[in-house]
Amino acid sequence: MTALLDVVLPVFIVLGAGYVAVWRGLFTDSGVEGLMVFTQKFAIPCLLFSAIAGLDLGQSFDWRLLVSYYAGSAAVFGLGILGARLIFARSLPDSIAIGFVAMFANTVLLGLPITERAYGPEALVPNYAIIAIHAAFCYVVGITTMEFATARGRTPLRLAGTVAKAVFSNALMIGVLLGFAANLGGLTLPAVVREALDLMIRAALPAALFGLGGVLYRYRPEGDVKVIAFTCVLSLLVHPAITYGLGQGVIGLPDDRVRGAVLTAGMAPGVNAYLFANMYGAARRVAASSVLIGTALTVLTASAWLLILP
Repeated sequence: MTALLDVVLPVFIVLGAGYVAVWRGLFTDSGVEGLMVFTQKFAIPCLLFSAIAGLDLGQSFDWRLLVSYYAGSAAVFGLGILGARLIFARSLPDSIAIGFVAMFANTVLLGLPITERAYGPEALVPNYAIIAIHAAFCYVVGITTMEFATARGRTPLRLAGTVAKAVFSNALMIGVLLGFAANLGGLTLPAVVREALDLMIRAALPAALFGLGGVLYRYRPEGDVKVIAFTCVLSLLVHPAITYGLGQGVIGLPDDRVRGAVLTAGMAPGVNAYLFANMYGAARRVAASSVLIGTALTVLTASAWLLILP
């Protein structure tokens, strides 16, 4: 167990350093905003562009991997809605937002560094395959469900426009799409450009983890303890359990891909989950607190999954 914590804890020490720095006034809110803009809109899109551009698409996009992961995503989204409605008597918009929180794992800021520390950079191929369609899948499912359920009266064309705007204004998705374009077009970057990209990429994850710690300081847990616990269980335990069961027991996914899929599924809700809740003014307190508490609990649950995985 100590060896497993040695893999996981450095990630959370960097994250915790950002939290403490903002808490003690050593790093300002404006500094956190600037750092997150740099990582989310520039450094991490460069990381995703480089990774997708270099993937062997035929080998990386294994349908078994995507089914294992996204069947789990869809399942916890549905369970989140049903549980919030039937167990906790939340409104329908709140229930959909809670389902979205359970579904939207932090695949980049937590999933990548933990998988890399556990299994090495070469083990990240399944992670990148999942990340490539993650935001698109979650936003399409979440926004479409919310728009239909709340009877906003939008035409299919306007609904498609709302979904497309949410997906294609996301800098991470832009990095992914440019990576696909470079890959499919056989683009070879000049050496000096590749070196510049490598400089950005090396800064991406450490800076993003530190900044995420500062962001989480704002999301202090308030009330709704049972709903938050329910959401964290879906996100940290149920989603990866479904992915593991499908990948290992039903579909016959190779062990290296099972590891990537399950670890990615077992990450805490990402900050985008709160942004979705805030977009609709639904379950914002649950979303914010689930992001914070789920991130803290990932220290334990990720260690447990590392112990279970082949």
